[in-house]
Amino acid sequence: MATNHGESRSQRTAGSRERGAGGSVAAAIREGITSGEFAPEQRLVEADLSARFGTSRSAVRSALLQLTEEGLVEREQNRGARVRAVSLDEAVEICEVRMMLEGLCAAKAAERVGDEHAAELREVGDRMRRLVGEGDVLGYSEANQLLHRRIRELSGQHTAGAVLERLRAQSVRHQFRLSLQPGRPTVSLPEHLAIIDAIGSHDPEAAERAMRTHLGSVIGALKEVTPGSSLRV
Repeated sequence: MATNHGESRSQRTAGSRERGAGGSVAAAIREGITSGEFAPEQRLVEADLSARFGTSRSAVRSALLQLTEEGLVEREQNRGARVRAVSLDEAVEICEVRMMLEGLCAAKAAERVGDEHAAELREVGDRMRRLVGEGDVLGYSEANQLLHRRIRELSGQHTAGAVLERLRAQSVRHQFRLSLQPGRPTVSLPEHLAIIDAIGSHDPEAAERAMRTHLGSVIGALKEVTPGSSLRV
């Protein structure tokens, strides 16, 4: 009986390790998808991923199931897994959901922000202004992501933050392409600065309005991109 109990504990421990490894592999694959290392519709072969990340195929399989639930991967019978391609229409829908949730986060951030964090947001705004002046669209895109992430974190709205992080991962390629569209940073910079000013002024209504205005602008820009266009967000 004791031996059976020992085996049961060992099995539970092994299962726990596999789940932990699966989560780590999922994070690595997720980062590869959001960074563009794994392209839309690229096949994700369990054996290749197992060798690449130095883990078991079971852990890779668990990771792919998790990413399928997140909408980043799709699985086809007898064909395995591949990176899910997000259409422009779906990217617009994602932005419409983001408009509601990020508006909420901006309002909450305005209610909660202290002087130190308000100064931090202003520093990000100053960096964005400088990057636009230098024509550094890649740096601007990174600062843009940082600003939105810090607002989510400062809001203290963990449920909205978790949903937004999943949506961001799904639509990151369209967001990146839009940021590289000629003239787009010049349009979005004052929108971001308005968000920062409203949060720093502890004005929840203005912060929510500024965020919704910004994401409405993003939606408008996305709708102008035709499916076959080579424009980049």
